[in-house]
Amino acid sequence: MMNQFIIGLFAAIMVFAPAAARAADAVQMLPVQMLNVSYDPTRELYEKYNAQFAKFWLDKTGQKVTVRQSHGGSGKQARSVIEGLQADVVTLALAYDIDAIASRGGKLLPADWQQKLPHNSAPYTSTIVFLVRKDNPRQIRDWDDLVREGVEVITPNPKSSGAARWSYMAAWGYALKKYGSEEKAQQFVTSLYKNVPVLDAAARASTTTFVQRGIGDVLLSWENEAHLAKSEFGQDQFDIIVPTISVLAEPCVALVEKNTIKRGTQDVARAYLEQLYSKEAQELAASLYYRPSDPEIAAKHANRFAQLALIRIDELGGWDAVQKKHFADGGIFDQIYAQ
Repeated sequence: MMNQFIIGLFAAIMVFAPAAARAADAVQMLPVQMLNVSYDPTRELYEKYNAQFAKFWLDKTGQKVTVRQSHGGSGKQARSVIEGLQADVVTLALAYDIDAIASRGGKLLPADWQQKLPHNSAPYTSTIVFLVRKDNPRQIRDWDDLVREGVEVITPNPKSSGAARWSYMAAWGYALKKYGSEEKAQQFVTSLYKNVPVLDAAARASTTTFVQRGIGDVLLSWENEAHLAKSEFGQDQFDIIVPTISVLAEPCVALVEKNTIKRGTQDVARAYLEQLYSKEAQELAASLYYRPSDPEIAAKHANRFAQLALIRIDELGGWDAVQKKHFADGGIFDQIYAQ
C-alpha cells in the first residue's frame, strides 16, 4: 500500500513539476520596468542606451524591459532619492551625491558602492569647456577672460547642480595653480561669479539660457553638452573653447540596492549598469562626446576629445572635504554669493 502511495506521489510530481516550472518561467518573463535617476544633460545618452540595453536583455533572457528616466540637477536628484523617489539605479554627476544617498538614505545602498563596478563606478568621464558665440566676439580663451569686466558668464547653481560644482572647482583649481594661494583663488572665483547674471538650477537649464534665450557671452559647459548644443542649434552659431586647465569630471553610477530588492529588479538593474562598460555602450558614449573608460575605445576615438591638463578632485581634497569647505551652508560659495 505504501509503495502504491509513493508511486502515485512520484507520478503527481512528474505531472505537476513541469507545469510549475513553466509558471515560474512565465512569471520570470513578465515585462519589467525600472527607473534611472540621472543628472541633467544625460537625456540623449540614456535614451539611446536604454534601447541598446533593452535589446541586449531581451536577447539574453527573453524578458522585455522598459527604463524610465528622471533628470535634473545632480544634487537635487540625490535629495529626491533620499526623500523616497524609487530609483533602481542612479547615474549622477559626482560621487558625493551618491555618497549622500548612502549615508542619509536609510541604507538604500552600501557605503562601499563605488567599489562594485570598474573605474570607481565611472563608466565614462568628462570635463568642463567654454561654449561661446560664433567667432568668439569677446575673445574668450582661458579662465582669466571670465573675470574681465563686462563678460557675462552662464553657469548653474552649485548648490543644486553637479556640473556647476565641477565648473566651480575647475576655476578654483586653475586659480590655485596660477596664483598660488587659496586667498587669491577665492578672490578669483568671487570675481567670476560677479559676472554671472543668473544661476539656473541645473546644467540643461543654463544651456537653454545661453543658447535659446541668448543671455551671456560664455557658457561653462559639460564637454558633451557643448557639442550637443553645436550639433542641435547649428555649427554656425557657436564655438567651443578649451581652456588650458580644467577638471576631470567623473560621473558615477550605482545600484540602489534596497529599492531593487523591494521591487524585484536586482538582476536587470545590475546588468543595466554592468553593460555600460560593454564595447557597444562605450562606443555610444564616445559618439556623444563622453570620454570612454575603456582604454581601447578611448584610443580609437582620441581625436574627438581635446587634450588639456585635467585636475583630479583628489588634488583639491576629495569630494567630502570640498563639499564641506565650498558648498555646505555657510561655505565659501555662500560667502562669495553673499557679496
